[in-house]
Amino acid sequence: MAPIPEIFEKNILVKEKHLDEQNHVNNVQYVQWVQDVAKAHWEARASQEQNLQFFWIVVKHEISYKQQAFLGDKILLQTYVGETSNVKSVRHVIIKNAESEKVLVEAKTTWALMDQEKKKPARISEDLKRVFQQ
Repeated sequence: MAPIPEIFEKNILVKEKHLDEQNHVNNVQYVQWVQDVAKAHWEARASQEQNLQFFWIVVKHEISYKQQAFLGDKILLQTYVGETSNVKSVRHVIIKNAESEKVLVEAKTTWALMDQEKKKPARISEDLKRVFQQ
């Protein structure tokens, strides 16, 4: 039976600084939120030792913009780690309006695990894979 990924959640309230000239959330802000929720998930689940030994870098972003968000909207960020290979993993992020539950953005980001000391890719061990599982 395949392991079940942990779904990590973070809430955001849309503020003026998140908006663009059209007064809706800027597309670049969604990319920042994708990165922020990934970092928050890692920091919440990884041990202190793992945090000191490794870091993650983005290899590729794929983002689908579906709906707009506006000032004062309550946003729910949900993320989980899907496919994992030797040094890479694919993280999925769903950004929703927390009240209507409408999906605003879907993102799929490929991350590479890096060794802090060597600054080179590191193998994703079974222990590290379990960090993101229920």
